[in-house]
Amino acid sequence: MPCDRSGARVRPVLLRAAAAIAALAALSGCAGGGAAEVGSSDNRYIAGDGSSTSYDPGDRKAAPEASGDGLGGEAISLADYRGDVLVVNFWASWCGPCRSETPVLEEVHGEFADDGVEFLGVNIKDDKTAAQAFEESQGVSYPSIYDQPGEVVQEFRETVPPQAIPSTLVLDRKGRIAARVIGETDYKQLKGLVETVVAEDSGDAGTE
Repeated sequence: MPCDRSGARVRPVLLRAAAAIAALAALSGCAGGGAAEVGSSDNRYIAGDGSSTSYDPGDRKAAPEASGDGLGGEAISLADYRGDVLVVNFWASWCGPCRSETPVLEEVHGEFADDGVEFLGVNIKDDKTAAQAFEESQGVSYPSIYDQPGEVVQEFRETVPPQAIPSTLVLDRKGRIAARVIGETDYKQLKGLVETVVAEDSGDAGTE
């Protein structure tokens, strides 16, 4: 039967094509169609599994003295947050997991607002207008450094893979990296990491 023979020839081709598309989607991770929106071959980001790592105080390394201009045009430096617990979140408007974790970040931000905890975003490889629209639509209440070239995230490359987005860091009051999450975080995880650092003795906060 001609139809059956044609189907037999076409079916393996379709299966191979579907497998290739699935493999490409897995490699592109979080970016997905977002990479096409941004229009740059540099935006090949991978999605982490949301696993976290905590560092004992004696094993912590100082965070880079990163700085840059905020999405609102203001100058921002991590050094300005010394003495506070600081949550740093790397994100982009085209990243699906970034969008779904934003309410979590906002909720934890609000809960610890009176405990000397600050939040700072780092917007990576993004269109500025799209990033500003994302913040407005999501009701983001904390600032973000606009890091279109990816220079700030490169400064953190020893702790966070530059192509892993979203990623989140918790810095202690001395500006040291106390915990990290590679991938989308959730409420229980992030709250637990922040609580641990807040509970540490803040009496020795300051420069080493």
